[in-house]
Amino acid sequence: MTPELIALALVALEHVVLVMWSQTLLTRDVGSDANASPRDDLPPLSRQTGRLRRALDNHTENFPFFIGAVVLVLLSDSASTITAVAALTYAGARALYIPAYAFGWAPWRSVIYMVGLIATITMYVAAFF
Repeated sequence: MTPELIALALVALEHVVLVMWSQTLLTRDVGSDANASPRDDLPPLSRQTGRLRRALDNHTENFPFFIGAVVLVLLSDSASTITAVAALTYAGARALYIPAYAFGWAPWRSVIYMVGLIATITMYVAAFF
């Protein structure tokens, strides 16, 4: 398996962990019945639950961009040391981004986000060379 695919698998597992963590906190905040409901009228959430739900939204928005980079690199036969390092950097950045968001590590959360974004852009650019 290529490093890019390993990174993709790691990021998918990070997503599962983030979903489970945010859902656990949501259940703690609102109870099982409210969590299983349509969630139209939830009571206010704790600060950490709100942060994890926003982190999940961010992850859900950014994951397809990374998937596209991995697919492009592999289908164009552009895999290299650069794309491997970039993919693994993205996976590491996303792993750090979750606790950074959950625990309010400012400004580090934004720095970690930018590292992941630059790593993904690097993969797209590398596919042209």
